[in-house]
Amino acid sequence: MFSKILIANRGEIACRVIKTARKMGIKTVAVYSDADKDALHVEMADEAVHIGPAPAAQSYLIAEKIIEACKQTGAQAVHPGYGFLSERASFPKALAEAGIVFIGPNPHAIDAMGDKIESKKAAAAANVSTVPGYLGVIEDGVRAAEIADEIGYPVMIKASAGGGGKGMRIAYSRAEVQDGFDRARSEAKSSFGDDRVFVEKFIVDPRHIEIQVLGDKHGNVLYLGERECSIQRRNQKVVEEAPSPLLDEDTRRKMGEQAVALAKAVGYDSAGTVEFVAGQDKSFYFLEMNTRLQVEHPVTELVTGIDLVEQMIRVAAGEKLAFTQDDIKLTGWAVESRIYAEDPYRNFLPSIGRLVRYRPPAEGKTGEITVRNDTGVYEGGEISLFYDPMIAKLVTHAPTRAQAIDAQADALDAFGIDGIQHNIPFLSALMAHERWKSGNLSTGFIAEEYPDGFHARAPEGELTHQLAAVAAVVDHIQNARKRLISGQMMGRRVTFDTHRVVHLGGSHALQVVACEISEADGTYRVQMFEESGAKAHVHVLKSDWHPGEPVWTGTIDGDPSALQVRPVLNGVALAFRGVATEARVFTPREAALAAWMPVKRAAAGGKELLCPMPGLVVSIAVQPGQEVKAGEALAVVEAMKMENVLRAERDGVIKSVLAKPGDSLAVDAVILEFA
Repeated sequence: MFSKILIANRGEIACRVIKTARKMGIKTVAVYSDADKDALHVEMADEAVHIGPAPAAQSYLIAEKIIEACKQTGAQAVHPGYGFLSERASFPKALAEAGIVFIGPNPHAIDAMGDKIESKKAAAAANVSTVPGYLGVIEDGVRAAEIADEIGYPVMIKASAGGGGKGMRIAYSRAEVQDGFDRARSEAKSSFGDDRVFVEKFIVDPRHIEIQVLGDKHGNVLYLGERECSIQRRNQKVVEEAPSPLLDEDTRRKMGEQAVALAKAVGYDSAGTVEFVAGQDKSFYFLEMNTRLQVEHPVTELVTGIDLVEQMIRVAAGEKLAFTQDDIKLTGWAVESRIYAEDPYRNFLPSIGRLVRYRPPAEGKTGEITVRNDTGVYEGGEISLFYDPMIAKLVTHAPTRAQAIDAQADALDAFGIDGIQHNIPFLSALMAHERWKSGNLSTGFIAEEYPDGFHARAPEGELTHQLAAVAAVVDHIQNARKRLISGQMMGRRVTFDTHRVVHLGGSHALQVVACEISEADGTYRVQMFEESGAKAHVHVLKSDWHPGEPVWTGTIDGDPSALQVRPVLNGVALAFRGVATEARVFTPREAALAAWMPVKRAAAGGKELLCPMPGLVVSIAVQPGQEVKAGEALAVVEAMKMENVLRAERDGVIKSVLAKPGDSLAVDAVILEFA
C-alpha cells in the first residue's frame, strides 16, 4: 500500500480524497494555484505544493507541474479527482514514465471510454444499445446542421472530451445547431483543451440514469447499482439519488450487466460510471462512460456501504476486490443536493465573494437518518471566479425515499450561508415539490416546472402565522439584547409592550398578523389576534437562538423546525421549505404610522448592457452604430467555466462598446451603451 499520495485537484473532491487517505493511514499532498493558497484542501493535507496562477490552464491542467510536485514530495501515486486531468490518457502515461502510479483506470480504458465518440463505437461493437447519432469529427456548424437534418430534431451537441454539462447544447432547429455548435466547441476548448464535438438524437422526456462500476487489475468488474440524475439545469446535475425510483430489479440487472460487459471489453480497472438515457417505459440507451469518480458518488456509497475512493486506492495498489457481485446490496435511499454559489432569483447567475457565514447542518447518524456534507470551503473563505461554483454536496440517507427527502429538506433548512447568493432556496422548494416527491422525473423537470425561472412561494394558511410567530420571537430576543447593551434594564424594573404587528411580504401582497409574546425559560407563547381584535390560536415556540445566527432552530408547537433568518430593516427575512418572505415587526403605533409611508418605486432601466455576474469577456458581437434586434447576441461572458450569451432585450442601436474580449468584469459593469 502507498505511504503518500498526491491529489491533483482542488476543493470538495480533494478534501474528500484526503479524508479517506487519512482513514487508511496514508499521507497526502495537495497542490494549489494562486487563488487557492488559503483553500481548505491545502490546510487538510499533510503537505502542499504551489503549481501556478489561478487559471486552471496554467496550473491544475499542466501534468508536468503535478509530476514535479510528486518528485518534490515523494508521493508514490496520484488521485486525479474529477475534471481537470482525470480523463486524459496522456496523464497516467506521463505518470507511469516518471514511476508514479495513477489512481484510476489504465490509459487504454481512458482512450476507449473516456472519449465520448470512441466510447460509443466501443459500445456498438459490444452490442450495447446506443442513441442514434453521428460519431465522426464535425468540421463546422454547417456540417453539424446537415447531420442534424438527417438525424431529426431535437439533437444534442456534446463535447467529445466533456462532462459536467460543459460543451453541451440541445438544438431544436437548424439555426440553433449552428449557434450551439460554436458555443459547445468554445466551451469544450476552454474547459478540456479539446474542441471536438459530436451530434446525437435527443430523446424526448428522458431520464438520466447511470451505473457505478468498479474493476480491479485481475479481471474482476462489478456494478454497484444505479443513480438517478434527471434533475438537471443546463445539462448540469443538481440533485441525484440512489437507487432510481424508475427501475425495477430486472431493469437494474440488465443495465448493470451491460455496463459490466462494456467495462470488461476495454479492461476497465478502477471506479467508473456508465451513463444511460432511459425512457419512461424503462427502455435505455448508452450515452457515455466517465472514466473517473463521479461528483455524485456519495449516494452510491451510502446505499452500498462501500467507500469508492478507498477501493480506487486499493485497486491502484494492485489489490483484488474483496467482494463479489452477490455481496452488493442496496440498503435504504440516499439523496444528494449540489449547493452552488449562484442566485436562483436571477436565473441562477454565478455569485462570487467571501463566505461571511458558512454553517452546515451537523453530520452523522441520528436514529435511522444519516447526514453527510462533502465540501471544500470554510467560513471566511472565498468563492473564486476561476473554478466550479460548487460550495458543498449535502447528502441524506434513510430507510425510504420519502424519509430521505424529508431529511434532505430538514438539512437544507438548517444550512446557513451568508455573504454570497446560493441555491438553497431553490433546493428547498424542490424537496417540497409534489412531482419530485412522486418520482415522476425527467431531465426537463426544472425547465418544465419553472419555465419563468425560480420564484420563492409566499407563505399561506397556517404557515403564515408560524412564520409571523418566529419573526416576532426573533424581534423580541433582539430587543432584549439591545436593552442589556444600552443599560435600560440595569437596576430598575421596566415593563415593555409585548404586542406586535408583523407585516409579511411586500406592499403588493401584504399579510398582516397581530400577536402578543410572553416568555418563560426559553419558551415563547405567541398569542395571535384576528383583524377584529379577538383572540385566535396560540403558537408555542422553543429555541436557544441568539442574534447573529443564520439559522433559527427549535420547535414550533412541538415540531422540530429550522428556518433561515437574515436581518433586514425593522425585521427579518425568513426562508423555509422553499417559502421565503420578509417580515417587518412593528409595535401597534409603528404599524399605524408605517401605513402612511410612501412606497418606493423601482427606477426605469437604463440604456446599458450590464454584466450580470463577475466574469471574463469571451467575445463582443456588435460594434458602435450597429442596429440590433431583440434576442440578438451582444456579448459572451464566461463565469465559473460556463459561457453565458447576453442578448438584446429590445430593438436598438449600439452607441458605444466599453468592454473587449479578455476583460475581467465585476457584476453590473457596463459592457456597452445603446443610443
